[in-house]
Amino acid sequence: MAGLGRREALHAAALGSASLLVGAPLLDARPAAAQPQALSNPMGLLRPQQNAHRNLLDISGLWDFQMDPGEEGEAAGWFRALPMPRPIVVPCSWNDLYDDARDYLGLAWYLTRIWAPAGWRAQRVFLRIGSANYAAKVWVNGTVVAEHQGGHLPFVAEIGPQLGWDQPNVIAITVENKQLLGRVPPGPGEGGGGVAGVLGGYPATTYDFFPYAGLHRQVVLYSVPAEAHIDDVTVGTTIEGSDGVVNVRVHASGGYAGQGRVRLNGAETELSFQAGSAEATLRVPSARFWAPGSPHLYPLTVTLADGQRSTDSYSLEIGIRTIAVRGSQLLLNGQPVKLTGFGKHEDFPLSGRGLNLPMWVRDYELLRWVGANSYRTTHYPYAEEAMDLADRLGVLVINEIPAVGLNFEDPPEATAQRLAQATRQLQELIARDKNHPSTILWNVANEPMGGPLLGGGPPVPEAAEAGMRFFRQIYDETRRLDPTRPVTMVGVQGGPLEWHGIFDVVCINRYYGWYTQAGRLDEGAETLARELDELNSRFGKPIIIAEFGTDTIPGVHAQPAEMWTEEYQVEFLRRYLDIAAQRPFMAGMHVWNFADFKTGQGTSRAAGMNFKGAFTRDRRPKMAAHFLRSRWAQL
Repeated sequence: MAGLGRREALHAAALGSASLLVGAPLLDARPAAAQPQALSNPMGLLRPQQNAHRNLLDISGLWDFQMDPGEEGEAAGWFRALPMPRPIVVPCSWNDLYDDARDYLGLAWYLTRIWAPAGWRAQRVFLRIGSANYAAKVWVNGTVVAEHQGGHLPFVAEIGPQLGWDQPNVIAITVENKQLLGRVPPGPGEGGGGVAGVLGGYPATTYDFFPYAGLHRQVVLYSVPAEAHIDDVTVGTTIEGSDGVVNVRVHASGGYAGQGRVRLNGAETELSFQAGSAEATLRVPSARFWAPGSPHLYPLTVTLADGQRSTDSYSLEIGIRTIAVRGSQLLLNGQPVKLTGFGKHEDFPLSGRGLNLPMWVRDYELLRWVGANSYRTTHYPYAEEAMDLADRLGVLVINEIPAVGLNFEDPPEATAQRLAQATRQLQELIARDKNHPSTILWNVANEPMGGPLLGGGPPVPEAAEAGMRFFRQIYDETRRLDPTRPVTMVGVQGGPLEWHGIFDVVCINRYYGWYTQAGRLDEGAETLARELDELNSRFGKPIIIAEFGTDTIPGVHAQPAEMWTEEYQVEFLRRYLDIAAQRPFMAGMHVWNFADFKTGQGTSRAAGMNFKGAFTRDRRPKMAAHFLRSRWAQL
């Protein structure tokens, strides 16, 4: 549960002294012809690929590493060589690899040396960093080529002019994950104070997961043609009877005004570019629509052509499907869909938040085994490979920016900084993931706070209004960038309910019977049922419980069920699922969490772990996993 340290602190204080395809929307009052916005992609979020015109080289692996707590390295020229390097793995978090790095969130250096492939010399060459959490600066042969803030999303730098073609090239990257008030997610400030620290949480954060730092995804070199090249592809889909209608918009660099073509399902359509842009609509007769259980993907290729000679091409797999909201129903391909699944984390021993492909393959197998059809990317964008697997395996995804731990009682200048950063992260996420059929909702925040939580008092009016202004702007920007997907915000227990009125789907996190009404499952169930009915009456929108669960120590049992036992976890989940099943307006239930995950140290977190997983951190099933499997098998 994100922001948990802060919420538990408040509760304790109250007792004693937080590139794809979607269909045109059927959202009420939304234009049916709308498509995701096509953008020239200066952020490099069109994913690199290898083909006859493009090259790709993964330079991940073992790099040199050195922490720089005094931030003296830049002045001392560490971007050329590190004075006391240790080996580090890319991608990986640094925190689990060295004892003195476990709680370190300050500046650290990565450095490697590479040879540029001689055959790329006539092309434009870029360096792409898949994820640097949180702030990064990049040098190539001593020259700064890029800076970026915000972990979890890629950024690029064109580095051809800096490369030496007959010598080793030095690439250096600094990364830091300081917990600063104006960031997204926000920290409690450099002093390490704030409400999250009341119970002694360390490292101090405003959220309830470990603040892993480092280069968390691959670092690659790639090249594109020196002449005009494809730099953005946007695909939108609609359904007409049994046919799929696919709209393809392409942007090419340099104001390209030539010709091209798009190929889909064996059919080819000509493209005519003006000022770098072209668009085509293709029909797929008797199409196989993308959905859980039948996640059919169609190969699509866009080509730039000079007469009969192709000069660039780009390929992707698309799914034909629509997602819409009608009243209290969430519709996939025009039919009501109920989400069953989890919130997750990219979290595993040793690799931390670093890309771990064996973990992802196993997680999707366990999602299949347990009968889940969906998950939420709590509480940040996940790896591109995870989205690829969701497309391929037919898993629905609520895709989330890292806006967790927002508190609108904080100073207005901090809120303004967060709005700017959240907006940029949203733009980057949509540019990266707009073409994934598995992404069905955008989530712009998790558990934002506007006053005391967990029944500690009513929201603060000024904070509630500040949140309204913030979320109206974020919602409008999301709809501008992608009018085809619903937008949501996941509300915290005790948070301002009026914020839900802005969004298309009501998502809430609720823990009656755990954080409040602890040990009293009957009372908690009554409270939940009453609140769900009130929310339905007030908003008339689809409702998803995006988090519900209990901490459960594996192997601890009791009869009758007691908190922290496996029996209590099962009974808690059973009550919540029963209540939802009795209410047709419920659009989904996501258990918190898929697997146990690492947190900071504190009195509320035994062994620095959140034990709410249905599986252990190493993916062994608890009783809850077997219960959910039997329950979801009946759906």
